[in-house]
Amino acid sequence: MTPLTYDVVVIGGGMAGFTSALYLTGQGYKVAIISKGDPVCCLSTGCIDVLSSDKNPLDGIPGLSRDHPYHLVGKKGITDALNFFKRIMQDTPIPYSGTPRKNRTILTPIGTAKTTCLVPMTMAGSETESDTYIHVISFKGLKDFFPSYITSGRRNIRFSLYDAGTSSTIGIATLFEDKSFRREFISWIQNLELPHGKVAFPAVLGIRNPLKILTEISDQIGREIFEIPTLPPSIPGLRLFRTLKSSFIKSGGDNYWGKVIASVESQGDQIEAVTLKSPGRPSRVPGKAFILSTGSFVSGGLYATRNTVKETVFDLPVFVPGTRKDWFKEDFFQAGHAIETAGIKVDSSFRPVNTRFGNLFVSGSILSHAEIMKNHCGHGLAIATGFRAAKICEEFLS
Repeated sequence: MTPLTYDVVVIGGGMAGFTSALYLTGQGYKVAIISKGDPVCCLSTGCIDVLSSDKNPLDGIPGLSRDHPYHLVGKKGITDALNFFKRIMQDTPIPYSGTPRKNRTILTPIGTAKTTCLVPMTMAGSETESDTYIHVISFKGLKDFFPSYITSGRRNIRFSLYDAGTSSTIGIATLFEDKSFRREFISWIQNLELPHGKVAFPAVLGIRNPLKILTEISDQIGREIFEIPTLPPSIPGLRLFRTLKSSFIKSGGDNYWGKVIASVESQGDQIEAVTLKSPGRPSRVPGKAFILSTGSFVSGGLYATRNTVKETVFDLPVFVPGTRKDWFKEDFFQAGHAIETAGIKVDSSFRPVNTRFGNLFVSGSILSHAEIMKNHCGHGLAIATGFRAAKICEEFLS
């Protein structure tokens, strides 16, 4: 039996990969995602950082290095990509709030302010600069959230602790899916007789339907409420990943999850298929076009040896900033280590340079000169480049 030839095979199941895949399935293409495991976005706050250097993230783009991938997308392209993401999420249990033209600050689990752009609606009410009274409600034994840090130095914040009977974020979030638990919890809050103002919770108000649960609690206690992300791994990141994966499957896409690519088949300048490792006969996944979105070092898209950096699927040439002694600054906590610029160089069509493949496109944090830690642009870059690579791939297929 001849295996199905996909229009597009996306390699990598993170933000960039899902953005490409969801756009292409929406245009009627047959798409597969191959991923060796759950992505780094599961560890994230669930917020979409675009660029933290300016109140309007788009205004800060001209100040980036000339090789930054945002320049290949452009301001309009970034705006279109982020609006596409918001549309995708609008009809899910975790719609997003915000505009590509304005950054905002939200509270963190240690009481500092985090600059970001788009946030889940459950975090939309987060306050960092107002004098509004905020009462933080946390949970006994929870180790990934620090209400005493949040209240220190802020006269308008107090906190209370609830004993949920478990102390893990995933355990508490699972409890919030149960109506009887919510009834007991809401009754406990009502007995606190809180002052007027807002109520904040660590981001554990359910896994599948957080906005519905948040609205229910807000209506019952008569206060505006919002979530504050916890330390990684954070439940909003898990919600985001599960929602994207579910949306992709509902759109008609196929996923090969927990699969590692063993080999690549090519003919001339075209990749024809990838072969997946399996205990029995290897699985062959053929495609007309391929998008590489495997991420950087943490995700395994790049691998550092003692002397160089390698790309792990196609063995593409990798831009490496000098020798290993040049990769890091002496102060580890100083932003802008040279190794952050390592990655795949692409042309204006997001095809990798200095390689023969004409039907391969690259997106996400594996791109060179992204400097995500320095620029605070992780999910924003993934969405923008994933969207742009998908549109160029669409032109290629047509």
